[in-house]
Amino acid sequence: MRNTGSSTIRRVRVDPADAHFATAFELPAAGLPPLAPEEWVRASYEDVPVVLRELIRVGWAGVLGLRLGPRASRRHVVGWRVLETGPDRVALEARAPSLTVRNVVTVDDARLLWATYAHYERRAGRVLWFLAAPVHHLAVPLLLGRAVRRTA
Repeated sequence: MRNTGSSTIRRVRVDPADAHFATAFELPAAGLPPLAPEEWVRASYEDVPVVLRELIRVGWAGVLGLRLGPRASRRHVVGWRVLETGPDRVALEARAPSLTVRNVVTVDDARLLWATYAHYERRAGRVLWFLAAPVHHLAVPLLLGRAVRRTA
């Protein structure tokens, strides 16, 4: 659990659907600014110091091998392709030769839920995600907590 000041981000279980790995973090919606899911993702990934944003991109592209799109495109968030976006849900995807990673953020009256799904395309994908998962489990709550504090 990570305390954001007024709310606590906690790790929760999600149905992996067809993914090999799934993890999620939830934050009670009470007291949160009324942002759309895409706005939460952009606040978490884009509204950070340039050095941090570039460090994150190096991890995604350089370590995981994710193919990221243009940074300035509205159809991408820090290079992640926006698969769908709406008032209650946004889904982002990035692919590498060895794995596909999808981030899905949903917001309803009760909570904000940030779920991540990894599908291993090759055996190397399992190894890469095994190495990346601990960093992911630290980074998402930190970035989301920062976004909560900055948008409050």
